[in-house]
Amino acid sequence: MIAWSIRAASASRCFDRIMVSTDDDEIADVARAFGAEVPFLRPAALSDDHTGTIPVIAHAIRWHNDHMHSPATEVCCIYATAPLLRPGDLQRSLDVLAKGNYDYAFSVTSYASPIQRALRIDTQQRVSMFSPEHFHTRSQDLEEAWHDAGQFYWGTAAAWLACKPLFADCSAAVTLPRYRVQDIDTLDDWLRAELLAAALENNPQEQA
Repeated sequence: MIAWSIRAASASRCFDRIMVSTDDDEIADVARAFGAEVPFLRPAALSDDHTGTIPVIAHAIRWHNDHMHSPATEVCCIYATAPLLRPGDLQRSLDVLAKGNYDYAFSVTSYASPIQRALRIDTQQRVSMFSPEHFHTRSQDLEEAWHDAGQFYWGTAAAWLACKPLFADCSAAVTLPRYRVQDIDTLDDWLRAELLAAALENNPQEQA
């Protein structure tokens, strides 16, 4: 899985170094086999299920700045669970970050259905609307909503180190089509990602 992200990073030619932050020796070995550096193992305090992305990246930047001759300037966090990531998306987002007055630039995609018409289901399978005032509103009249695509986050090293929030007006959204977005948390996600990857592999225009 992680090889997809490493290959996309390498093919983008955006990076001076591709580093993997992990606390797992097996993952470290796989990352090195595919050309990434694993110069440290992530400390236990940053390796539980509740640690956020920002402190992990800040830790990696501090390690880099302490051990390398020149400090990091622009840093991208690429998730290992992003097999549909394209090198061109990384290039385009770095360009957005470099040309704009932003702390971060990251991928988003649109919701397939209007969130204003979302439903909840209670323990007895009864249905209610989150926003019942929109029951009679036509879908095409509702504002389009977007969500984090869960693929990558470009940011200035200063923003990462200051732990600035990602979802704020200091960030730029880089839109991706829904058919190229699949985060993987469940077996269902994995199966859908396999189907999408197989379909995209037969479309050369989607490889860049």
